[in-house]
Amino acid sequence: MNYNQCPIMRTLEVIGGKWKPIILHYLIDEPRRAGELQRLVPQASAKVITQQLRELERDGIITRSIRSQIPPRVDYALSDRGRTLLPVLESMCAWGAAHATERRSVA
Repeated sequence: MNYNQCPIMRTLEVIGGKWKPIILHYLIDEPRRAGELQRLVPQASAKVITQQLRELERDGIITRSIRSQIPPRVDYALSDRGRTLLPVLESMCAWGAAHATERRSVA
């Protein structure tokens, strides 16, 4: 199989990155603002959160909606396409929970 045709690589191209799965996790139940995501993931800078949101939007995984109010409110939510990733995210969560105590340090 060609590297570019590998389904795992395609998945990682879309949701790979240190913070994308975490961002998606926080968007499962409700739309959120970028600042709220920044507070939920304080280890990531605002710049990185914004970059990851733009990439997820570009790939059709999330939607960005602007409410006309002053100041404008921008919300991010999972798109229908993004919701198709729920089994993947749930499996990642279950695996992480099941193996939480097995982490080994690399020497």
